[in-house]
Amino acid sequence: MHTDNWRCLSGSLEKACEAAKKFGLEHIEFGVVDGQDFIQGLGYSPTVSLDSNPIKLRRYLDSMGLQVSQIDGAYPITGPLGSTFGVRYAQRAIQFAAAIGCPRVDTTDGQFKPEGYTDDDVLAITKENYRQILEWAEDYEITVNIETHGPYTNDPEILERMLNFFGSPWLGFNLDTGNTFIAGGNPVDFLKRFLPKLNYMHIKDVSPSLAAALRGEETGIAMSESPIGQGVNAENIKECIRLLKEADWDGVLCVECLGTDENLEASISWLREQLGSA
Repeated sequence: MHTDNWRCLSGSLEKACEAAKKFGLEHIEFGVVDGQDFIQGLGYSPTVSLDSNPIKLRRYLDSMGLQVSQIDGAYPITGPLGSTFGVRYAQRAIQFAAAIGCPRVDTTDGQFKPEGYTDDDVLAITKENYRQILEWAEDYEITVNIETHGPYTNDPEILERMLNFFGSPWLGFNLDTGNTFIAGGNPVDFLKRFLPKLNYMHIKDVSPSLAAALRGEETGIAMSESPIGQGVNAENIKECIRLLKEADWDGVLCVECLGTDENLEASISWLREQLGSA
């Protein structure tokens, strides 16, 4: 599960890890901050500063019986701000991942397209950004994923171009079932098209009220407010799991729902049931 489940609850990384242990999970994903964030410093955010000691964090995770499946380094990588800030953000996340034995770093685009740039302009810049990131990924042997989250990555034609910028085996795909759905797409269609690149999935349902208000208007949501399996995206998630089992896929499913005990218990139980019956 992603520790971001606790961000809206002002919960700490430790709170998230305790919940992961309570519900029998062995892997977590967490976001990182390039520098210092006073909210995180006060203990009200489940992120990790890249200035912190990775070996100390690794000792804590070992004591909790947890591994890190992916680091979320998703400062927007598209366009000029991706060049200024996103490349460094991802490179530092790659270093941190290697230090704690985490195999993946997640990247994505922003909520909005930069003003004054065509899509081709942005993609040309983004390609150079990934070129610099992949040099580090290859040296550190860390997979860099592209997640569906913004206007570029939720456009399958543009995503196709991004995933094929280079022939590197260190560039992969992170499908987010909730983001593709809220953007007006279908996660099943994305899965069928991009399965060869897929190694990670954020499992996110969407409540009926949120879908009615935002579908086709937004490109991403933080997490599922309703338990996974009780929203309007549940049937799509079930079909995705069936397709993954059919393909004998070997990757990670990461739970993204509001981090209350009730939501987690229902979401994890439903997901385990789908995995067992698929």
